[in-house]
Amino acid sequence: MSDINEMNVGPRWYVAHTYSGYENKVKANLEKIIENRGLGHLIFDIRIPTEIVIEKNGDKEKEVENKVFPCYVYVKMVMNEESWHAVRNITGVTGFVGPGSRPTPLTDAEVAALDIEQVQQIKLSFNIGDTVTVSSGLFEGYMGTVQAISDDMKNVTVLIKRGNRDMPVELASEDVKLGEAQN
Repeated sequence: MSDINEMNVGPRWYVAHTYSGYENKVKANLEKIIENRGLGHLIFDIRIPTEIVIEKNGDKEKEVENKVFPCYVYVKMVMNEESWHAVRNITGVTGFVGPGSRPTPLTDAEVAALDIEQVQQIKLSFNIGDTVTVSSGLFEGYMGTVQAISDDMKNVTVLIKRGNRDMPVELASEDVKLGEAQN
């Protein structure tokens, strides 16, 4: 690894590959190593990009934090032998992203694209084709089949059986919850 010191071009973002589920452990251990060994002048920042997903089931909402890129930890560091060994030898790290054993820094464009602050998305507990129950409004208590979901996940079109025909009804997603089929 003698050419690691030759790669030193100042602080750059590198991507460390980890075992699945070890991202937070790797980050915590690396922060301890930086503090204990005094490597703050070589390793500047550690990130695990996450997003907040709001899962909805009727009027119940639950926020869940998901990793945007599972198995990867982003490290802003000056690449030299000492910093390379500090990151590479943490339990759970399998290596750096790059050809062979040569870590490749991210370009400025890649860093800008990856600089994801916590993005908020909505995830519904039902999909198109699922049987749902209307939990409020004019059709409260009726069951139907989800025909369409709007792009912003705020509205749902449900086919409700009225007499001998199915009637499409557009409802707010919080007025619908996953239901059981009637026998």
